[in-house]
Amino acid sequence: MKVNVQTPNFSADAKLISFINKKLSKLETFYDRIVYADVFLKVQNTSGKENKTIEILLSLPGEDAVAKKEAKTFEEAIDEATKALERQLKKKKQKERAFS
Repeated sequence: MKVNVQTPNFSADAKLISFINKKLSKLETFYDRIVYADVFLKVQNTSGKENKTIEILLSLPGEDAVAKKEAKTFEEAIDEATKALERQLKKKKQKERAFS
């Protein structure tokens, strides 16, 4: 799976990029036909502590899976988003099994 990480207005360090790649590669165990993943990291200019937003778009055959989460750190947001995508992928796989 190809992973595109986009970070408008700041640059992500190599540790964060490798963390994202590691988390997203685990999603392939739930659904092996993921084409690519677009990851958008944003820092909101708010006074609140939860100002890190992550949006992950997985390109799948048929329809895409999307998860958008906010948290104090990008790592926390990535964890939450990958869990949400994991649920979506399991559901998609169940539907495909039901039709085949």
